[in-house]
Amino acid sequence: MVINTLKDFIKQNSIQSSSIIVIGVSGGPDSMALAHSFLSIKDEYDFKLIIAHVDHMFRGQESLEDLEYVSKWCEMNSIQFEGGRLNVNKFIEESGLSSQQAARECRYRFFGDIMKKYEANYLALGHHGEDQIETILMRLVRGSSTIGYAGIREKRSFSNGEILRPFLELRKQDLIHYCREQGIIPRIDPSNEKDVYTRNRFRHNMLPFIFEENPTAQKRFQQFSRHQVEDELYLMELTKDKLNTVIKNKQKQAVTIDISQFLKMPISLQRRCIQLILEYVYLHIPNGLTQGHINSILTLLINGKTAWEQHLPEGLFVYRSYNDCTFTFEPMNVKHYTISITEPGVYPISNDFSIKVELTNKSLEPKNDTFVCSIKDVSFPLIVRNRKNGDRMSLKGMNGSKKIKDIFIDEKMKQSLRDEWPIVTDSLNNILWIPFVKKSAFERNFSTDESLIAIQVVSKSF
Repeated sequence: MVINTLKDFIKQNSIQSSSIIVIGVSGGPDSMALAHSFLSIKDEYDFKLIIAHVDHMFRGQESLEDLEYVSKWCEMNSIQFEGGRLNVNKFIEESGLSSQQAARECRYRFFGDIMKKYEANYLALGHHGEDQIETILMRLVRGSSTIGYAGIREKRSFSNGEILRPFLELRKQDLIHYCREQGIIPRIDPSNEKDVYTRNRFRHNMLPFIFEENPTAQKRFQQFSRHQVEDELYLMELTKDKLNTVIKNKQKQAVTIDISQFLKMPISLQRRCIQLILEYVYLHIPNGLTQGHINSILTLLINGKTAWEQHLPEGLFVYRSYNDCTFTFEPMNVKHYTISITEPGVYPISNDFSIKVELTNKSLEPKNDTFVCSIKDVSFPLIVRNRKNGDRMSLKGMNGSKKIKDIFIDEKMKQSLRDEWPIVTDSLNNILWIPFVKKSAFERNFSTDESLIAIQVVSKSF
C-alpha cells in the first residue's frame, strides 16, 4: 500500500525523474516509512536522495540517539545524511514562541538550507492522514485564514523548490505496519503521548471517535483539503483582478484602498482582499494574526464609520479616513508646530508648504489660496499652528462660530491630515483662516484706503 501510494503521488503530481529530493527524517515510523519507500523506488526514478535530520535538543541524550540512529541507517543504505543539532530553547527565549512553534521554525530553516546546499527540487515529509485531520480540526476550532482551513498542503512552494507530502491519505497504522514488514524498528518520541500539547489532545480524544464512525475518514478529510485548496486558488485569482480596482496607493509595506470600490466586491472576495493586503505589507504573516483580525477590519469598513484606527500584531496600523483605508507600519504621529509672524516675508510651514505675508492697500480678488484682512482688525504677531482641542472659528458670511473639528468633517478632510493642517490665528487666538478650507469673518469688504494684510500659499502638496 505504501509503495503504491507513493508512486501514485509521484504520477499525479508530475514529479520528474532524476529529481534531487531532501527527506526530513526524525527516526519515527512515519518518516522512516517515507525514507525506506523512497529508497525502494530510487533507482526506478533515478532520484538522488538526501536524508535531513534535526535534533531540537529537547530530550538530551535521547534525542542525540535519534540523530545517531538515522545517521547509521543512512550509512547502511549508502544515502547522503545531513544532521543538525539546534538550540531551540535559546530560540524560544529570543523569539517568545511556544516550544512547538519554535521547533518548527528552526527545523524548516534547516531544511531550507539543505535544499539550497544540494540545489534540491523537493523536500519530502512524512505527514499522514491523521496529522491532516488534527490540523484541520485545530484550525477550525482556533480560527485560521481561508487557505489555512485546508490543513496541510500535499504540495507547496518552499525554499528553492517544493514540499511533498505523499502520505496524507494513509493512516499512521499503515506506516507502522510497513515498518514492521521491512524490519525497521523506528524511534519513539514519548512527547507524542503527552496531553500537554493541543495536537495530542485532539489526537487522543477526537480521532478515535472519527475513525469509529468512518475507518477511512482520512481520505474524506484529504479530499476536503484538495477541494478547499482548488477553490481558494481560484477565488484568490479573482481577488487579485479586483484588487487592481481597489488599491489607490501602494508603497513598500503600505497600502491604501478605496473603500467604496472595495465594498462593491462580493464579501468572499473582500475577506481575501484583506488577506492579500496583509500578506503584502507584513511580508511574513505573524503567528498572532488571526481570522478575527480580518473579520474586525471588515466589520469596521462595512458599518459606515468615517474614521477609526486599529492596531494589529507587530506594529501594523489600519486607519480609515472617509473613503480611504490605509495599512501601514507608520503611526499617525503628529508634528506639533507654532510659527510666529512678526513682519512681511515668506514663512516655511513644512518641506512642501510655505505662506507669504505682505502688507498692501490694494483691493485683491478673493481666492482660495489667499486670505486678506484689515491690519486694524487683528493683533500681532500672527501665528500659524496645528489645531487644538476646542478651536472654534467665526465663518465668513455666517453668524456664530463653528468647531474646527466639525469644519474638517463637513469638508471631508482625511483624518491623517487634520492634526497637522495649518491654522492661521492672531495673537489673541482669533482663528483667521484654514488655508484651502475655510475663511473667517475677518475677511470682509474693505474700503480703498485701508491697510491690509494678505496671506498667500506659495507652495502646496497636500
